[in-house]
Amino acid sequence: MTALFRALSWLPLWFLHGVGWALGWVVFGVSSTYRQRFLANARQAGVRPRQFLRAVGQAGQMVAELPRLWLGRPVALSWRGAHHIEAALAAGRGLVFLTPHLGCFEVTAQAYALRFGHQQPMTVLFRPARQAWLRPLLEQARAREGMQAAPTTLSGVKQLLKALRQGQAVGLLPDQVPPQGLGVWAAFFGQAAYTMTLSARLVQQTGATVLLAWGERLSWGRGYVVHVTPMTLPLPELPQAAAATINGAMEELILECPHQYLWAYARYKQPRQEAS
Repeated sequence: MTALFRALSWLPLWFLHGVGWALGWVVFGVSSTYRQRFLANARQAGVRPRQFLRAVGQAGQMVAELPRLWLGRPVALSWRGAHHIEAALAAGRGLVFLTPHLGCFEVTAQAYALRFGHQQPMTVLFRPARQAWLRPLLEQARAREGMQAAPTTLSGVKQLLKALRQGQAVGLLPDQVPPQGLGVWAAFFGQAAYTMTLSARLVQQTGATVLLAWGERLSWGRGYVVHVTPMTLPLPELPQAAAATINGAMEELILECPHQYLWAYARYKQPRQEAS
């Protein structure tokens, strides 16, 4: 599989996206579990079919572009809202990026590292891969100049806190379901979803600036646009209220571009138990 990933990384992005689009529709048609969850989540959010059906192919593109993003040549990048990052770095209080499963969330950290990593590196929180063959690929992809990776463990959380206290940036996916005991139940598109409390705790303990970011996937392999906006509402102190505020911010981002959201993500699943 590693050799296949390396071979695919040499292919042009437009080709990978074309194959990915077809792959997304094949999986949607073959897997009833995948299809039912996809449709249920999109309908829960009140998104119309003409909007969310485009996300079927986009989900396949998300998978197909990974070899290029992890191992291949740099992709074309542009920015909207980069001045918010410049202002936050100048303030020196640390910077927390919140990114939902929207568009190409892999590219946001890479784009930051390329443009701002020489000022302050970014540490991204990630869940270690269960497949042994995938782990070295992820380590190579996320251990690059201007970017570090922190696992979803206590030591990883300490790494994030240390980075923020040094005025650096961290990145999280706050709509990722955390393990049991590391989140609270809060509404997400009107349905209770187990939501991490880590992102709010990091901000409250360090006074870091919060920015919302996501990577828009352009058509025909033309690259990506990284969108950055400030968090408009302050985070309440109570975990439940803070989680609800973050979920609301993620909803607003998703509804800006529903055809690039990963609707098949099991957002409403029960949290897993941490291994003892």
